[in-house]
Amino acid sequence: MIVGSCMKLWCCFGYFEEAREREEEIGVVVMDESSRSEEFNCAGDENEESGSFNLARCEANEGLSDAGEFSMDRESIPGRDRRVNESDECGSESWELSIGSSRNFNHIASSSGQNLAADASEIEFDGETSLGLGRFNWNQDVQHKRAKVNSTSGKHLYETLMSLAPDSSALPAEEGAQLSLVPSIASANEMVLCFNLNPNNNARGNLGDTDGWGDENGSGSGSGSGSGSGASTMEDLEVRMDLTDDLLHMVFSFLGHIDLCRAAGVCRQWRVASAHEDFWRCFNFKDRNISVRQFTDMCRRYPNATEVNVLGTPYMHVLAMKAISHLRNLEALILGKGQLSDSFFHNLVDCSALKKLRVIDATLGNGIHEICVNHERLRELQIIKCRVLRISVKCPLLEILSLKRTNMAHATLHCPLLHELDIRSCHKLSDAGIRSAATSCPLLTSLDMSNCSCVSDETLREIAQTCANLRVLYASYCPNISLESVRMPMLTVLKLDNCEGITSASMAAIAHSYMLEVLELDNCGLLTAVSLDLQHLRNIRLVHCRKFLDLNLRSPVLSSVTVSNCPALHRINISSGSLQKLVLQKQESLSTLALQCQSLQEIDLSECESLTSSTCEVFGDGGGCPLLRSLILDNCESMTSVRLSSTSLISLSLTGCRAMTALELACPYLEQVSLDGCDHLERASFCPVGLRSLNLGICPKLKVLNIEAPQMVGLELKGCGVLYNASINCPRLTSLDASFCSQLGDDCLSATTNSCPLIESLILMSCPSVGPDGLSSLCWLAHLISLDLSYTFLMNLQPVYQSCLQLKVLKLQACKYLTDSSLEPLYKEGALPALRELDLSYGTLCQSAIEELLAFCTHLTHVSLNGCANMHDLNWSSNSERFSELSRVDESFDTSLEIVSEPIEPPDRLLQNLNCVGCPNIKKVVIPAVARCLQLSSLNLSLSANLKEVDVACYNLGFLNLSNCSSLEVLKLQCPRLTSLFLQSCSISEEAVEAAISYCSMLETLDVRYCPKMYPVNMVRLRRVCPSLKRIFSSLSSS
Repeated sequence: MIVGSCMKLWCCFGYFEEAREREEEIGVVVMDESSRSEEFNCAGDENEESGSFNLARCEANEGLSDAGEFSMDRESIPGRDRRVNESDECGSESWELSIGSSRNFNHIASSSGQNLAADASEIEFDGETSLGLGRFNWNQDVQHKRAKVNSTSGKHLYETLMSLAPDSSALPAEEGAQLSLVPSIASANEMVLCFNLNPNNNARGNLGDTDGWGDENGSGSGSGSGSGSGASTMEDLEVRMDLTDDLLHMVFSFLGHIDLCRAAGVCRQWRVASAHEDFWRCFNFKDRNISVRQFTDMCRRYPNATEVNVLGTPYMHVLAMKAISHLRNLEALILGKGQLSDSFFHNLVDCSALKKLRVIDATLGNGIHEICVNHERLRELQIIKCRVLRISVKCPLLEILSLKRTNMAHATLHCPLLHELDIRSCHKLSDAGIRSAATSCPLLTSLDMSNCSCVSDETLREIAQTCANLRVLYASYCPNISLESVRMPMLTVLKLDNCEGITSASMAAIAHSYMLEVLELDNCGLLTAVSLDLQHLRNIRLVHCRKFLDLNLRSPVLSSVTVSNCPALHRINISSGSLQKLVLQKQESLSTLALQCQSLQEIDLSECESLTSSTCEVFGDGGGCPLLRSLILDNCESMTSVRLSSTSLISLSLTGCRAMTALELACPYLEQVSLDGCDHLERASFCPVGLRSLNLGICPKLKVLNIEAPQMVGLELKGCGVLYNASINCPRLTSLDASFCSQLGDDCLSATTNSCPLIESLILMSCPSVGPDGLSSLCWLAHLISLDLSYTFLMNLQPVYQSCLQLKVLKLQACKYLTDSSLEPLYKEGALPALRELDLSYGTLCQSAIEELLAFCTHLTHVSLNGCANMHDLNWSSNSERFSELSRVDESFDTSLEIVSEPIEPPDRLLQNLNCVGCPNIKKVVIPAVARCLQLSSLNLSLSANLKEVDVACYNLGFLNLSNCSSLEVLKLQCPRLTSLFLQSCSISEEAVEAAISYCSMLETLDVRYCPKMYPVNMVRLRRVCPSLKRIFSSLSSS
């Protein structure tokens, strides 16, 4: 680590030129204070005598450090070494780089290579250490490449310099530091910088041996004050960089002025590249604190600048005058937020190249006299939100003029070529003034007079007669116009928002604008009807027209219709060949809809409460929308039945249609339908449809169902309690959920299994009408692997054993009529050999039936016995003996074979999950190692209130839940892979828990909350017994 209260820096550069016969000596040039007088300073004080310009301070007072200091003119640096000037005569250019402040240097390094180390040792720094580097080359690279820097030390040069930050307070004072730059052999046109860091205990040090370079290994020795000779540790930093001027120019083209100034502080190449006039053609000083001297300096350095923005600057008027006088190629000028005198507009003539002038929020002149803008080449003039009494514009080439929000009382225009005029929100401009200004421009094509409350129909008539080429008219918020006697045949865009005088009679005048493409009539409160037949109309907008009743549009190119919040609208007739989307939301009174739209694909009629069932005829085949793909009829509460036949419809939404009782869809390509909230639907027919899935469980009153869907794979009828007739013809159906369909009988089930042979999952939970006949039909389902018969009244499972040979999952929850003999085929006859999951929760099976099932159905992986009141103990140590007895050779076996009386070892069990939650009478659970439960990974015995003893020895058990087993006293575990143990609300003692977990070497989570005999202060003992514990959940205080 480089430390010390005083730091020294030796700098030298090595340069090697193979093409030269002789090797030049190395010099170090450090900029002194006098060399900064004429620099372009990005971080200096703007009040200095030099012609520097402060860009960084203009950027929210975010200045560059002294490291960003750079020189723009090589001639303006008088503090150069003579050897540098001599080398410049050889045709090369020099560069300087200053990092830090040159004020801290008290000595300039010698140019002699022999005495460099000695001289450099005299360069001292105070607490604010600086680094000054200078370089010169005698033969500039022909490709104008940067110096190449190689890194061989593992640390970047930038990191090294950052470690030598000027803030000395961050460095300890007990050690010293020195930094030396030594040359290395370089190829032609290549410079190598080698940084050597040598921590030293002295405040001063040296560079090594007497020749200044050290030995071959890069280490040197020498003597210094208070220290002997010895080898010093060197860390070489060698970085190579290669960047052509063209590539650098391209990169800099993406930077702003502030970033360019910062980049200029890197090196001479970057400084020269960042100063290229291509990057400084636009001066953007908007809202920046730039002085007149700084701006003048910029104008002198870059006289070819074409655009200037001094909006919001403190000296806006003076800067604008400087720009006019110094920048002869100025084409665009933006200024404002201040006061402009008459002299500015008089001198504007001198700026002959000016084409665009923009004045924003300014006081022109003294505010009470006329301002005259006279320019021969001006093309665009914007005077926005300015304060002036009268304006006179004489610009023969002017094409665009904007005077919006300017409080002038009169405007005189002499602009024969003017095309666009914007006078919106000019409240003091009279009707006559608007007429005079607009009629003086015969070539006018666009006129914006919005929010000019004085304009009248007479003014519009004169404008229409004078400006025959008028294409765009914005007349919103003009309450005195009605357009009844105005004819504008060439008009293409017309906006009449919030015009109280616009009525149905105005449509006759608008109909004469046969070129009209865009029409906006928002908030026209007196408008009642719109009937237009315009061949070029593309967009029409009608929003918040409270008295609007009838819309009749005919246009072959109409592509957008926006009608919203028109509460009285009841009839719409649209004929268009280009309209693709129609949105008519919240039209409460809309009852009649007629469409002839050959390209229409999307219709949204949400919350159109007055639409009736007859409206659906418009959307079907032959209804005028042959390409309709999406139809939204959400919350159309007046619809009682929907009958739709369409060969193009793909998506249909009927969400919230609560009055609908019948639905008939014949849409073979329909892929999505939404029936949420259709609570009163009784009859539904989907024949045919292209649906892949359908959920009708949200229709509790559904009685009759017809489905013909060749692509459907999933059907959910859960909760259709009154469904009694269902015809399902889905040959690809794989999942059927008919839970709680209490009226669904055997006939319906038989028909469904016959027409849907690919069903894999069938849920018949709470279907009491399903009997043996219906279950016998399951033989048609050769792929059935999951069957749920929970909460049924079945007494015999023989049809299931005979029909479902591939069954893997069987759920029989709460089948209270099943007897003990119902499951005997499973463990005595080998029925359902593929069965893996069996759920007998809340059943009435006796203890012996459960024990035999667990003992001999070793192929089961998941068994659930939750809530089995007849199960008393789970002792698999006796099950192994019972297995050996029942596995003896049968008497009918060939007597010639020798009968083995020794017990047969039970096979390995495949059981993985065993759930016995809430078994009130279970008292003891014993699963020894001889039970061979090698795959058991999860055991849940929670809520078993009478459980007292648990003895489990399972190698792969990872999860054990004994929560709320309030009687638990004995716990023995030999489960080396157990990771989670839950003993919440158990009365077991601490000693028993410690003994149990001592054999669980991988236990991570232990929950002993609400255990009355477990004290939080003793949790440390549990961690000592089981070091693998990561999480212990315990109550803050024991009860």
